[in-house]
Amino acid sequence: MDFLETRFPPPLVALVIAVLMWLASYWLPATSLPRGLTYAIAAVVLLAGLSFSIRAMRSFRKADTTANPVRIEKASSLVTDGVYLFSRNPMYVGVTLDLCAIAFFLNCLWTLVGPAIFVAYTTRFQIMPEERLLAAKFGDAYRDYCQRVRRWL
Repeated sequence: MDFLETRFPPPLVALVIAVLMWLASYWLPATSLPRGLTYAIAAVVLLAGLSFSIRAMRSFRKADTTANPVRIEKASSLVTDGVYLFSRNPMYVGVTLDLCAIAFFLNCLWTLVGPAIFVAYTTRFQIMPEERLLAAKFGDAYRDYCQRVRRWL
């Protein structure tokens, strides 16, 4: 399964999962929560996800390094400030929150399986290979960072 490592960009994986969540919401039972409440929850969670992602992108731009998840080897510096003080992967946290927001918008509890699949897939096929490359490239600085900051949250 190593051939899947860093092959598909996480935003593409999230898009496929979001479409599958939308399709599943037609066949699976809806929750009994009022639509207004699920929309409100979806909006808050979506804003939180976008905030994580935008802040992470700003940190990468400020450090003048790549944010391309398929070209990790082009990383020119280790970003450890801003939102990276709380998560080593805030962009993926943001995407996961956005998928959760979609699940709430769809008002179907079963679609929350989608974000869980995204976390599992991204951890195994994107984050773990990234970590190996970053450890090789940045050495002790990266390993020390990993000791201080969690992979997700």
